[in-house]
Amino acid sequence: MPYRLVLLALGVLLLAACAGGPGTRAEALDRALYDYSAAIRWNQFEVAAESIDPAVLARQPLTDFELERLRQNRITGYTVVASRPTADGGVVREVELRLVNVHTQVERVLRVRETWRWDADARRWWQTEGLPRPARDG
Repeated sequence: MPYRLVLLALGVLLLAACAGGPGTRAEALDRALYDYSAAIRWNQFEVAAESIDPAVLARQPLTDFELERLRQNRITGYTVVASRPTADGGVVREVELRLVNVHTQVERVLRVRETWRWDADARRWWQTEGLPRPARDG
């Protein structure tokens, strides 16, 4: 009988854990940062754009021209140089990107800022600076 109670208790705990969703804000931030940086590292800029705050995209839409300019570069390095919390509960990260132009094979270093904010309604983090823009940022 105790064996069945232990199994029942474990089953209830497992269901509760699954129903809890993505976990804490910190876990959601870790996941958002990982997903965004992985998309940038693998040159999947359309995927990375899914992390951009919709309000930012409404003000500054990502054009086909900008995407094509990004595609002319291969990301060869993505290093977080600094990270700090903001007063409003967000996070700011300074990132060093290493890019190689696919036509000239010249590498350059681009320093970009990522600002992340928590959206309580959507229960997710949004990046509010937009995608890196090699022509503008460096």
